[in-house]
Amino acid sequence: MTDTPLSGVAEERVLVLDFGSQYAQLIARRVREAHVYCEIVRHNITAERIKELAPVGIILSGGPSSVYAENAPQCDPELFNLGIPVLGICYGMQLACQALGGKVHNAASREYGRAHCEVTDPSDIFDGVKTQTEVWMSHGDQVEAIADDWEPLAKTATCPFAAVRHKKAPVYGLQFHPEVTHTVEGKLVLANFLQKVCKTSGLWRLADFAEETIKQVRERIGTDRVICGLSGGVDSAVVAALLARAIGKQLSCILVDNGLLRKDEERAIVDEFTNHFKADLHVVKAEDQFLEQLAGVVDPQEKRRRIGKTFIDCFKREADKIEDAKYLAQGTLYPDVIESGAAADGPADTIKLHHNVGGLPAELGFELVEPLRDLFKDEVRKLGLQLDLPEEIVWRHPFPGPGLAVRCLGEVTREKLDVLREADAIVVGEIKAAGLYRATSQAFAVLLPVQSVGVMGDSRTYDNTVAVRCVNTDDFMTADWSHLPHDLLARISTRIINEVKGVNRVVYDISSKPPATIEWE
Repeated sequence: MTDTPLSGVAEERVLVLDFGSQYAQLIARRVREAHVYCEIVRHNITAERIKELAPVGIILSGGPSSVYAENAPQCDPELFNLGIPVLGICYGMQLACQALGGKVHNAASREYGRAHCEVTDPSDIFDGVKTQTEVWMSHGDQVEAIADDWEPLAKTATCPFAAVRHKKAPVYGLQFHPEVTHTVEGKLVLANFLQKVCKTSGLWRLADFAEETIKQVRERIGTDRVICGLSGGVDSAVVAALLARAIGKQLSCILVDNGLLRKDEERAIVDEFTNHFKADLHVVKAEDQFLEQLAGVVDPQEKRRRIGKTFIDCFKREADKIEDAKYLAQGTLYPDVIESGAAADGPADTIKLHHNVGGLPAELGFELVEPLRDLFKDEVRKLGLQLDLPEEIVWRHPFPGPGLAVRCLGEVTREKLDVLREADAIVVGEIKAAGLYRATSQAFAVLLPVQSVGVMGDSRTYDNTVAVRCVNTDDFMTADWSHLPHDLLARISTRIINEVKGVNRVVYDISSKPPATIEWE
């Protein structure tokens, strides 16, 4: 099995070396928003490999380590001698300065959050940036002294080297994070680096990615058959649409009904993929098998492992019935790869397991096709519209691979799933009725393993609690809770308590990501 991604060829490419930053993926997104193709690679990629990839620029991400600490992640020092422009951000800046003669220490005054920054040299990367600007800091260490080959470009009250430039090599450093929205003119700083230092033309477009990917898929697949696993989510729908465009009737789709789908979801999927795609669709009924495997399991990671394994077993049995199938297509996205700790192959923590990333074993006998592996969620939606998918499919809120099992905290049972489905349908239905479905990024119900005392009529109750989770996000890597109207929340709560038997309390989740994740498990 191969996990080689199929991605559009880009004449201009920027590499982000990931040192474990929670913002590495945001850097990549900001570069792509400037119409320059960007990829995240492991932090210790060799200079030789960098030369082979021929990037027009390199960005060193932030990270949680101290550059002077033992076993701190390092980059190949030769990359600074390649003549390729380099921008170090936070940890990346400290690493570059240390590698080229500067000194880094633990600062007496740490900076976390917004900071007032004074630009002392408004040339190249600060061209057009206000002399007094607001930036986002997140560091305890900072550059203490720069060598004679460096010159300062900006400062804050406690950080004399908030930005620096090397006098001889095209190497720049920013102690602040230009990729986050809290840095007011961060996009301009990054655009200046790309345009004025890397000399990019900004001609990359997602449409080019689609056209090139379809061409590559067609050439790679030839006359063979491809199997695509469907979940009802936008990712698998876009994969199916792209493959249908590339290979037509050589595509077969499999839906495993694991009993963990949302209300009426199987019927909707069947309607969409038989009517819209005219696809060869196979539906596997496996609710009993999944619930048997989940009986007594409360650990979230163990749930995911068991669901993944059972999914593979069910999928394989059905796939074996499809003749001449050689390839397996999945809707793996860039954030899936990053959160599973696979993209950087380094200091980033594994946040949670994704059963569609590296979870399908070689014994399935298929070569893996992941045409969306290099895309973020917003890019996938844009691609779906370019492929003429209905907006109802394209703008559907994401749904986790393990389904309702990770929204049913504690042990998963048929009865609890029935309660959760009804509550979830009310949440989504009311948000749609209020005209806020497109204005929110993800909304759902969570069934908590918490019972509380209530009063219904003249009787005491001791029933379940439902949490409503609704977030707004551009990239699903960071998210803020949605400030829904109070009357909408009241309607949701009233309907759930009145209509869903076994629930007497509804709460609203107002935590952001980070520190929380969007899903509860």
